[in-house]
Amino acid sequence: MLNALNDTIYEQTRFLKWSYRGGENRYLWDKEMGVVWMQWQEQRAKLFLSNPSKSKAWKNGKSLEGDEKKEVVETATDLFNNDSFWLVAPYKVFDPGTERRLVEWEGEKALLVTYRTGGSTPGDSYLWLLNDDGYPRAYLMWVNILPIGGLEASWDDWLVTQTGTFLPKSHKIGPVTLGMGPVESYSKKEDIPALYW
Repeated sequence: MLNALNDTIYEQTRFLKWSYRGGENRYLWDKEMGVVWMQWQEQRAKLFLSNPSKSKAWKNGKSLEGDEKKEVVETATDLFNNDSFWLVAPYKVFDPGTERRLVEWEGEKALLVTYRTGGSTPGDSYLWLLNDDGYPRAYLMWVNILPIGGLEASWDDWLVTQTGTFLPKSHKIGPVTLGMGPVESYSKKEDIPALYW
């Protein structure tokens, strides 16, 4: 799967920009620095992923401190963990704390990935269904936040971004389509046309 997606290009891509939930949640992620600028509803955050105590938060343009800041930063972290997974999940199969197994599913080989640690919902499992060329076409989810196990989400609406990284434009879960908004990638800060705010 990683060879099919040419994950080397993804690893070399520094910035990812996308939105989620119909554009309500907007992100710019500096993967190299581990910093995320995000906006949702009337809130904004600058997350330092490896040092959350440095993170900053705003509500209605006002800088937050104390418990208010902590609450917004925690919400921002959970939103980022979820929404970025829908963008880059195939590239996360070797994250620390993952278990991988090849299994048979309906007569074909599939990749079962369980996230034992990390993220907001450790213990979640995803069964990747791949095309013959290794491209992911869907995964089945067994996740704590959904009451239905084995729910299928498509991974077949791909975009080649500015840096050559393969990222999804949308996913389908039954009749529902989850759009990723305008998905962009950049290698250098000066290539980014504009921040969201």
